[in-house]
Amino acid sequence: MSKTRRRDADIVISRRDVLRTSVALGAGLAFPTIVPSSVFGTEAPSEKILVGCIGVGRMGMGDLREALGFKQVQVVAVCDVDAHRVKSAQSVDESHYGGPSGSCATFGDYRDLLARADIDAVQISTPDHWHALPAIAAARAGKDIFLQKPLGLTIQEGRAVSDAVRRYNRVFQVGSQQRSDSRFRFACELVRNGRIGKLQAVKVGFGTDPGTDPQPPMPVPDWLDYDMWLGQAPWAAYTEKRVHPQKGYGRPGWLRIRDYGAGMITGWGSHHMDIAHWGMGAEHSGPVEIEARAEFPKDGLWDVHGAFHIEYTYASGVKVFCTDNKENKQGVVFEGTDGWVYVRRGHIDANPKSLLEETIGPDETKLYVSNNHKGNFYECIKSRAATVAPVENGHRSCSVCLLGDIAMQLGRKLRWDPAREQFVNDPEADRMLWRPMRAPWQL
Repeated sequence: MSKTRRRDADIVISRRDVLRTSVALGAGLAFPTIVPSSVFGTEAPSEKILVGCIGVGRMGMGDLREALGFKQVQVVAVCDVDAHRVKSAQSVDESHYGGPSGSCATFGDYRDLLARADIDAVQISTPDHWHALPAIAAARAGKDIFLQKPLGLTIQEGRAVSDAVRRYNRVFQVGSQQRSDSRFRFACELVRNGRIGKLQAVKVGFGTDPGTDPQPPMPVPDWLDYDMWLGQAPWAAYTEKRVHPQKGYGRPGWLRIRDYGAGMITGWGSHHMDIAHWGMGAEHSGPVEIEARAEFPKDGLWDVHGAFHIEYTYASGVKVFCTDNKENKQGVVFEGTDGWVYVRRGHIDANPKSLLEETIGPDETKLYVSNNHKGNFYECIKSRAATVAPVENGHRSCSVCLLGDIAMQLGRKLRWDPAREQFVNDPEADRMLWRPMRAPWQL
């Protein structure tokens, strides 16, 4: 693991210079018809940010539609292992721009999309086990990256993504959109400026997923590249609830299977623990002790945690209690010696109430202001500035959740060194920082 940590704010490089010198990984590929200039409206094609979307399912289609709303962006390619979803995404794209059939390129393999030298940036909205490899490949190919959280399947993957993004000087944003919500920002500013006194504890709460019965194997649909969908994960027989619904964009089953993710601890936990770290000023650090308990399904296809309780202790002495909603309410509560502030999506509260009328002074700590998460990403592509949710922050907010998951599984107190990113004198726990990848995939 890298022992050096360069801040994302140090990244300054010309996007066009990178594109001129990037290696054409797939020079033999046939590119689609050039989009006519009329598609771009009043903004010249040279000023457009050309974007490719990797993963156009439940989250990915939403990310695609969001990108279409920015005049400085042109989505020119979509990729998914589900041919039906690729076709639907292509149709949405071409209908929006009024382009001819085939003006939005389609791919079933993300490596072919990344081989296009004209693409400036990618949006990666794949299952969790397919986050790290495309992100690292995109960085190597000279693309800027929006990656849905969590950053990776393991702490090792997250470290590899963070190191690659900074090695190749890419603009990166993780999908921790709560950082672009003024309520969350203000709550964290109140805490960081001592408005609730000395911070003592943080309480984080969110829901859990149910289990399900064993599922019989099913024939693999001809429109799904199932082997590619599995990717690095162990081979397993196809069944619909393992992957995603064959029709529509309902909640996919893979979210509740350990081979592809860790469950709600990274699904919602990455959001709320990110805010906990933001308020604590611990974005590039982590806890020093973790203790947890959890319920797990005794049988059935879905095997991630159910009800859970995690207690994190930080070097400052602050304790973070992360639990399911039966114990802690949805959102984040910062508790100090002189009051508290509570924030969730769409709501902020405090005690005393007068805290909500406070103004952060010019000489106090003011946090990064972003009022549109994707807009911030695109602005930073042009300015080469750090985004509101840069890669190392995304890695740390994911890794703290994965530490909780490891503690849930082991059922005992763990000690953690956040600088070395290793457990203290615990080889068994250290082995859980990574997972083997099914050939031929590797970091």
